[in-house]
Amino acid sequence: MFRAIVAEKRGEHYQSRLADLDEAQLPDGDVLVQVAYSTLNFKDALAITGKSPVVRQFPMVPGIDFAGTVKASSHSAYKPGDRVLLNGWGVGESHFGGLSQMAKVNGDWLIPLPEGLNERQTMAVGTAGYTAMLCIMALERNGLTANQGPILVTGANGGVGSFAITLLARRGYTVMASTGRPQEADYLRALGADTIIDRGELSVPGRPLVKERWAAAIDSVGSHTLANVCAATKAEGSVAACGLAQGMDFPSSVAPFILRGVNLLGINSVTQPKSRRIEAWERLAKELDLNNLALITREIGLEQALVASQDLLDGKIRGRLIVNVNG
Repeated sequence: MFRAIVAEKRGEHYQSRLADLDEAQLPDGDVLVQVAYSTLNFKDALAITGKSPVVRQFPMVPGIDFAGTVKASSHSAYKPGDRVLLNGWGVGESHFGGLSQMAKVNGDWLIPLPEGLNERQTMAVGTAGYTAMLCIMALERNGLTANQGPILVTGANGGVGSFAITLLARRGYTVMASTGRPQEADYLRALGADTIIDRGELSVPGRPLVKERWAAAIDSVGSHTLANVCAATKAEGSVAACGLAQGMDFPSSVAPFILRGVNLLGINSVTQPKSRRIEAWERLAKELDLNNLALITREIGLEQALVASQDLLDGKIRGRLIVNVNG
């Protein structure tokens, strides 16, 4: 038997609880992993609270990522004792996820734990840091260099935003951070932000084009914020869009794209090819200042994750929550 968070729906009644499961209740998969750490992401909070229909079938164990040790495997790439991690691939939505002491998954979804990071550090980075790195990689594939001007990061106090700031600053970029919590300015500057702006400047309806302010941006907010970010991006600049905290809508026009040549880059962290997943994690292991993990993260247990989910949706959580599934 092992413990897991289980989301259930009966009619209109939605509930997530801590439950005892056995291996026979796990879904099909060719690798069984003893999970050490998972995390609490925005999507996990939606799954736990039922505030958005991210769960595709019930019952479901939430948790879009995890790190742990292979306990049993019929997959050719993995054997018992291997240390592995997983991001995305529908776990926590349509396949039991990482907020559990055991997980059974398709081995193709896994990658080896990156050299230089342990399980706790890997989940301190988690899908948020991995997504931030995918954004940076996409911007740089589109020609971004540090001498082109400042880079805007929206949702700066969140997981993706926090890692985007520290990774960009380490690579020599000048970072502008947009936040609705001005009291966290010292935290953002400690991560490497040069300028702090109020998210209110971006979160209301704006004009199709405004004065150019940044060479590129990483946006995890969507809706009016993303539209305003594009409107103020410099000519031939790029915006990496990876989230929808404000909403899924995009109330913009084609003006930034056809009058300034702005590139809007969609970042899908769920089903990246294995080579790109490995590249992103290898870069994280080499480029991330591990001293900043203590600033960005806080550890909680499985039961605490049930309560913390609403706080995360309410914007009360700074940085990342690591879930020690055995704590």
